[in-house]
Amino acid sequence: MSFVKVIIIFVLAGIFEIGGGYLIWIWLKQDKPFWYGLLGGVALVLYGIVATFQPNDFARTYAAYGGVFIIMSLIWAYKFDNFKPDRFDIIGAIIVFVGISIIFFAKRQ
Repeated sequence: MSFVKVIIIFVLAGIFEIGGGYLIWIWLKQDKPFWYGLLGGVALVLYGIVATFQPNDFARTYAAYGGVFIIMSLIWAYKFDNFKPDRFDIIGAIIVFVGISIIFFAKRQ
């Protein structure tokens, strides 16, 4: 599978997971209507399905996805929750990106 397809699947899975979690969060924390929570649950199920499209095994996919989740969570919070990442958040995200790349894309014998 090409690098671009792998990244698209990671991003799509991230949107479903973070978006689903965020909808449930605001449903319960900000008294939004029940359908926010319901849509959040559907999005989380879709996340679980989309992640299976990755070519690697479960362990490497979910280990790398943990890093994707960190990076996308910072971006999501910046865009939708008025969060301003500081230099340590950004440095940490860069380190995580290097780790993701090693775990998921390193050639193995």
